[in-house]
Amino acid sequence: MPFLKCLIALLLPLWAATAHAQQPPVSPVPDYVGSATCAGCHRQEADAWRVSHHAQAWMDPGPETVDGDFSDTTFTHKGRTSRFFRKDGDYFIETTDVSESPETFKVIGVDGIAPLQQYLVETAPGRIQSFDVVWDQDKKRWYHLYGDDAAAPGEGFHWTGTYKNWNGRCAECHATGFEKNYDPATRTYHSRQAEIGVGCEACHGPGEAHVSWAKDAEAYSRSPFPGTGPGGLTVGFSDGAPNREIEQCAGCHSRREAFGDGNPLPGTPFHDAYRLSPLREGLYHADGQIQDEVYVYGSFLQSKMYAKGVRCTNCHEPHGGQLRAEGNAACTQCHNTAGNEAFPSLRAGLYDDPSHHFHEAGTPGAQCSSCHMIERVYMGIDGRRDHSFRVPRPDLSDKLGTPNACTDCHADKPASWAAGELARRFPDSRHRGPHFSEVFAPARENPSALAGNLLEIANQTSFPGILRASALDLMMPAATPEIATAAADLIGDPDPLVRAAALALQQRAVPTDRIQRAIPALDDPAKVVRIAAARLFLGAPVAHMPDRLAAKTASATAEWQQSLANKADFPEVHLVIGGTALVLRNPQSALAAFEEAARLDPQLVDAWVMLVRIRMAIGDMAAAQLSLQKALLANPGDPILETYRSELSR
Repeated sequence: MPFLKCLIALLLPLWAATAHAQQPPVSPVPDYVGSATCAGCHRQEADAWRVSHHAQAWMDPGPETVDGDFSDTTFTHKGRTSRFFRKDGDYFIETTDVSESPETFKVIGVDGIAPLQQYLVETAPGRIQSFDVVWDQDKKRWYHLYGDDAAAPGEGFHWTGTYKNWNGRCAECHATGFEKNYDPATRTYHSRQAEIGVGCEACHGPGEAHVSWAKDAEAYSRSPFPGTGPGGLTVGFSDGAPNREIEQCAGCHSRREAFGDGNPLPGTPFHDAYRLSPLREGLYHADGQIQDEVYVYGSFLQSKMYAKGVRCTNCHEPHGGQLRAEGNAACTQCHNTAGNEAFPSLRAGLYDDPSHHFHEAGTPGAQCSSCHMIERVYMGIDGRRDHSFRVPRPDLSDKLGTPNACTDCHADKPASWAAGELARRFPDSRHRGPHFSEVFAPARENPSALAGNLLEIANQTSFPGILRASALDLMMPAATPEIATAAADLIGDPDPLVRAAALALQQRAVPTDRIQRAIPALDDPAKVVRIAAARLFLGAPVAHMPDRLAAKTASATAEWQQSLANKADFPEVHLVIGGTALVLRNPQSALAAFEEAARLDPQLVDAWVMLVRIRMAIGDMAAAQLSLQKALLANPGDPILETYRSELSR
């Protein structure tokens, strides 16, 4: 069943009750003019930008951009060999790291500049994949991004697989004005962008109206673009609105699910464009420290710096991207004996001194970042720092096994030693004592036993919103109608992360309560909340809606439907569609969705399990057996799948 037909069939029960509702008209958007046009007036900013990582996030291949050794060199990994060479001025990769016979691909794009450089190839017309053998800029060598964990050809995480597709997974944060344009009927991409690389307009918005304003302010007053600001741009950054700047950066510097088909218009609030990942196991440690690559925003939201109005550009120069000052000087802009009048609540003191950090000046241990921004390495060689700016808690490490900055460096010492040292050096520290991780860690194993504690954390308004939302998210496996009721008041919380998480818990409420609690959220100012509310109407016993409620429901449901349609190339979206079909008792649509999920990612065992179970439930044992055989071929020996072998052989 074609994707859109399947999606329409699933959501038709909601649309039938709301078919008369109309979407509000969309305001016209200015065109992109290109960074070269911006540079005509903003020369100093453009000069800084040209050498930045943003400008070099995606480049055309050529002698000035390709740093890897393409002089007929080879690299072999897990028995698969790749050869890098040039021909007629172009760059090519010949590789056996494919499903069948060796193939040769022309390099059509260059990704990044440091500490590594990756190369893009077209494996089918319009389909761009990022090759996993990359160039180490420091050691001047080829290496495989995933080492011993490298996926085999045919797997979803192989470089030819769905998760390494540039169009769907990467390009929107490496381009300006990007549109994915995936066609689910043909499974092809027709992507386009205003500019490769993160150009001026990626952050400031399309410049057509701004150029008109610059040429003639009076003429601009008659501009057809009512959504732009006084200077003709879709977003403006001011000292009084730090969150606008932070959210603009966060669009790419976060672990999140996008709702759109590419770049949202700059100035779009974060929660209208994305669903931020909570502090889940595998992404973050139980105390909120980074674990997987989570790209800054989720960490920064946990920090006191964010709570006090610190913004990205207080530390980072926005156009070149480098720190405002070298080393500890970046921190002592504020953390010094005089303080900083912009942040009056900050306690003045002597921080860049052995009396505070207890290390010899100039050594790694004396760096503020060593203690307060632990570093973790991703992509083999790329060190990323935790932006939660936390005080080391080796006492928690001793209890819970979480990492800490002290034993990151003093690897030969136990966490108990570090905890004792801090207790001795800072006997009156206010940074010891109860911590949310002492609830989160055991709750990850047994949320039912900690539901009351998690609810207390969710209701603690002094905690960061992402932490409170994560407490609600942890309760999901243990949710009951009683827990849903206890969390219901949080649907009106000031933080959209908390509101959306509280709505998700209402899936476990009795149907009448679920609908009543969802209604006020249908026109919430944040799309992430409206979509969460729309999902609660799925399968609800609603025979007729008043016109006003029907219009709200139709609008929120359309946003949800469009967000799913925009990710038709994502296997995880087809799991959602399959689950939706089951709620609506539509097994054929469910089968179609789970089939597509398994096709996109053959290692997605959940999809295979559902295919087997549905076919068993409808009595088609031959088809169930065939699905299981395919599943085991893609996932030999998987213990979950093996449990169905004996059941089907009875």
